[in-house]
Amino acid sequence: MSDIAADAARSAPATPVAKVGLPLYLGFGAMVVGQFMAILDIQIVAASLQQIQAGVGASADEISWVQTAYIIPEVVMIPLSAYLSRLWGTRLVYMLSCGGFVIASVLAGLSTSMEMMIVTRALQGFLGGAMIPTVFAVAFTAFPGDRRILASTIIGMIVTLAPTVGPTLGGWITENLDWRWLFFVNVAPGLAVLGLVWRYGDFDKGDPSLAKGFDWFGLATMAVFLMSMTYVLEEGASENWFSDDRIVILTVTTVVAGCAFLWRSFAYHNPIIEFRAFQNRNFFAGTMFTFVMGMNLFGASFILPLFLGRVGGMSAGDIGAIMGIGGLAMFFAGPLIGRIVQLFDPRILMVGGMAMSAGGLWTAHALTPEWGFAEFAVLQVVRAFGMMTAMIASQQLSMSTLAPQYVKNASGIVNLARNVGGAVGLAVLSTLIGAGTLVHQNDMRARMSEADPNAQAMLAGLIQRMTDMGVADPEGAALKSMAFLIEKQAMTIAFGEAFAFLAVVTLITGLFALITRPPPRGGAAQAPAESH
Repeated sequence: MSDIAADAARSAPATPVAKVGLPLYLGFGAMVVGQFMAILDIQIVAASLQQIQAGVGASADEISWVQTAYIIPEVVMIPLSAYLSRLWGTRLVYMLSCGGFVIASVLAGLSTSMEMMIVTRALQGFLGGAMIPTVFAVAFTAFPGDRRILASTIIGMIVTLAPTVGPTLGGWITENLDWRWLFFVNVAPGLAVLGLVWRYGDFDKGDPSLAKGFDWFGLATMAVFLMSMTYVLEEGASENWFSDDRIVILTVTTVVAGCAFLWRSFAYHNPIIEFRAFQNRNFFAGTMFTFVMGMNLFGASFILPLFLGRVGGMSAGDIGAIMGIGGLAMFFAGPLIGRIVQLFDPRILMVGGMAMSAGGLWTAHALTPEWGFAEFAVLQVVRAFGMMTAMIASQQLSMSTLAPQYVKNASGIVNLARNVGGAVGLAVLSTLIGAGTLVHQNDMRARMSEADPNAQAMLAGLIQRMTDMGVADPEGAALKSMAFLIEKQAMTIAFGEAFAFLAVVTLITGLFALITRPPPRGGAAQAPAESH
C-alpha cells in the first residue's frame, strides 16, 4: 500500500450515514441558509458604517474594524472546521457554529462601544466561519454522483449572491429599521437552521480518536500566520504598505509563522490541515481557480461601487441597482449552468466561463465618467454568467476527483483560498487605483503647461463660466475646477486599469483548466487520490 493510501486508511473519517431523500435535502438546505448568513455578514455592514460609527462612538479610523474584525478570525476557523468536523461530526460542528454565530450577532447588535463591537464581530466571524466549508463537504460526501452538481449549483448561487447583495440589503435595513437590525436579522433564520440541522443533519459520524495528539503548535502557527496575513492584506494599502512599521512586522510574522505551519503540517502525524490533497492535479488547479475567482468576485464587488460613487456620483440606490444586477444574474443563471455542466466537459466550461467573465471585466478598461446603468449592466451580466459557469465547473473538476477521506480538508482549503484571494484582490486593486491615480494626475498636470493651447483654452473657458456665474475669484475657482477634472479623469483611467488587470488574471488562470483531467461521469469521487 502507498503512503497516501496508508495515511488515508488511518485518518479517514467515518462513512457518511445520510440517505438521499427529503431529510437530506432539508438538512442540506438549512446548512445553505446558514452559509448564506455567514458570507452575507462580511459585506452587509458596508453601506452602513457611518450609522454604526455614530451608534458606538467610533472614530473614522476605527470604524473599518467592523469588517476587519469579522474577516480575520473567520479565516482561522475555515480550515480548522475541517478537522473539527472529522473529530465531532458535521452536525455537531455546524450547530455549535450556528448557535455561537446567532448569540454573537445579538451581542453585536447590542454593542454600545467600539471595543464591544470589535469583540462581538470577531466572535461572529470565528464561530460563523465553520458554516461555510462544512456545506461544501456535505455536498461532496452525502450526495451521490449526478446530484452533487445540483448541490454545487445551489452553493455557487449562494456564494456569489451573498457578497453582491450584502451592501444593498444592509443599506435598506439601516434606512427602514435601524443599524442594529443588521445583526438582529440573523436570529430568526439562525434558530430555524439550528432546528432543521438538529433534526435532519445526521450526515456522518465523528472520529474521537483524532483528539489524541491534537496539534496545538500547528493550530497556534496557523492562527498567527492567517491572522497576520489577513491584516496585512486588509490594511496594507491604507497604511502605505511597508512605510508602516506595523505592516513590516506583521509581514515578517506572516512569513515565519507560515513556514513553521507548513513544516508542522507535513512533519506531524495528526496535522490540523492535511495537504496531501494537493497531490491531486485537479484539486491543485481548482484551488488556484478558486483563489482567482475570489479576486474577481470580491475585487469587482469592491471597485465597481467605489467608482460609481467617487467618479460617477451615483446615489446609493443607483449603485445598489447596478450591483444587484450581477447578483441576480448569477442567481438565476445557476440552474441553467448546473444543467449545462452535466452535458459538457467541465474543463471546456471552465475555460469558457473564465474567458466570459474576463470579457465582461475587459469592457470596463475604457470606461468613462459618463457610463450609466446600461453599460454597467452589460458588464455585470456577462461577468456574472461567466463567473457562475466557472465556479460550478471548478467544483466538479477539483472536488469530484478527490477520495472521500480528503473532502473535508479540501473544502476548508478551497474556501480559505477564496477568502484569501478576495483579500489579495482588494489589496492589489486598492494599490493599483491609488498609485495609478497619482501617476496619471501628475502626468496630466505636466502636459497641461502654459505652452499647451488646449489647456489654456479650457482654463479660459472655465474662467469665463465662473465670471458669468458671478464668482468672486473666477480665476481661482477655475483652477480648482480644472484640478478636480484632472483628478476625476486620472481616477477614471486608474479604475479602467484595475478592471483590465482583473480581466487578464482571470483569463490566464482559466487556461490552466486545460492541464486538468476530466472528472468521473456523474461527478463520482475517485477511490484513490491521484498522486501526479
